[in-house]
Amino acid sequence: MTALPSQMVLISAWPIISVVLALALVVVGVGDLLSRRRSGNLLNASRRDLVRERKRLEEEMERRRADLDVALEERRNGLEEDFQRRRKVVEESERQRGRSLDLREAALTRDLDRVSAELTQASGLTAEQARQVVLDKAEADSRAEAEELARGIEERAREQAELTARSVLATAIQRCVGDVTADSVVSSVDLPSNDMKGRIIGREGRNIRTIEQVTGTTVIVDDTPGIVLVSCFDPVRREVARLTLVDLVSDGRIHPARIEQAHTKALARIEEMCLDAADQALHELSITDMAAGLRPILGSLRFRTSYGQDVLAHSIECGRLAGLMAAEIGADVDTCRRAALLHDIGKSLTPHVEGSHAAVGAELARRHGESAEVIHAISAHHNEIEATTVVDVLTQAADAISASRPGARRESLESHVQRLEELESLATAHPGVSRAFAVQAGRDLRVMVEPEQVDDPSTRTLAREIAGEVGDRVMVPGQVRVTVIRETRAVAVAGQSGPRD
Repeated sequence: MTALPSQMVLISAWPIISVVLALALVVVGVGDLLSRRRSGNLLNASRRDLVRERKRLEEEMERRRADLDVALEERRNGLEEDFQRRRKVVEESERQRGRSLDLREAALTRDLDRVSAELTQASGLTAEQARQVVLDKAEADSRAEAEELARGIEERAREQAELTARSVLATAIQRCVGDVTADSVVSSVDLPSNDMKGRIIGREGRNIRTIEQVTGTTVIVDDTPGIVLVSCFDPVRREVARLTLVDLVSDGRIHPARIEQAHTKALARIEEMCLDAADQALHELSITDMAAGLRPILGSLRFRTSYGQDVLAHSIECGRLAGLMAAEIGADVDTCRRAALLHDIGKSLTPHVEGSHAAVGAELARRHGESAEVIHAISAHHNEIEATTVVDVLTQAADAISASRPGARRESLESHVQRLEELESLATAHPGVSRAFAVQAGRDLRVMVEPEQVDDPSTRTLAREIAGEVGDRVMVPGQVRVTVIRETRAVAVAGQSGPRD
């Protein structure tokens, strides 16, 4: 609105600008004429005419300028009057609108004051105080109600869960019976007569030394009538030595060559015994679709102990417990039995494979096509990964029940076995060592070397090195005697064409 007069002034000034432009053209023309007349003879006359023309033009310009000034002044006055009129109209409209808003606001304020006064008079509180009281009361009631409901639900769920868990565990434990005593580290071999003891010992102890060197066990021949004891911490070696002695005693021929033959036959029988043990375990748990590659590995757990507890018997017991608990809660009985039976299968490979037996067992089960639930339960039974399924939890519970029952395990035996295994591992780590046997409860370490790699002078050095490592790294009560054995044999066979190598 304020810029309108200025714009109108610029529009009104256009005649003046036109006059100025015309005068400029006239001046240019005059200059041109003067230049032409200057070159001619009529220069003086033209100059007078130009003076007169210039005066006339100046008078005309003054007249037009005065007219333009009058017109501009009239136009400016008219624009100013129009602007002032319009501004008054707008200001009057704004004043009326402001008065209307003030009236409405005053009426609303009166209504609010009246309602607030009525509420305050009725409750004795202001509106803000009343609103806060209502909100606080509703919040407190809702919180108390929610806490009471949650507490009741939690208590009922806990009571019901505890009762159900106790019932399931008690039923499973009552229906499952296991051995109370742990396996021993000594096996006995019955003899037909005491004369057989002399033949087992041999001339100057040759036979008994051969048996102990070949089998890696300790053969105890004492005054006990009718038996010979075989002592070893490794159940496989102990069973091989027992089978070897049984074969030798039944045959009657006992000499070094026959001892090695009997030992080879006993090793083959051990494999058959592993398969038989696996088949028996699968039959007890009604599992019929076990992979052929897993059967000998599962059966080898018969000759593996954990804190003095037979691992295969422990696995069978876990399978029974998991199946009973699964039946009580409505879970998959077959899957739970299978997972609990295979949960410790990695222990058959852990002496030779790096990693925990849970991870090794899970990888072994995966290679032989076991289901994802069984593989996950094997991996999670020692909480190396999180237990997420019912099969995982039941496998853990069955393992804990079987391991914690009275008489199941003896930690002292397990630590003793680990110490003897460490002794043998130290010896076999040296180059040229073929086998090593820790006998006499770890007080005697017998090391067998390859005659092609270790000569006689090196055996003394090797014995001192092993003895030094044993003294530095293994906590063994008493002294440990390290015996390095190097034996060279030459064998010839006599036939019809003469002797041949």
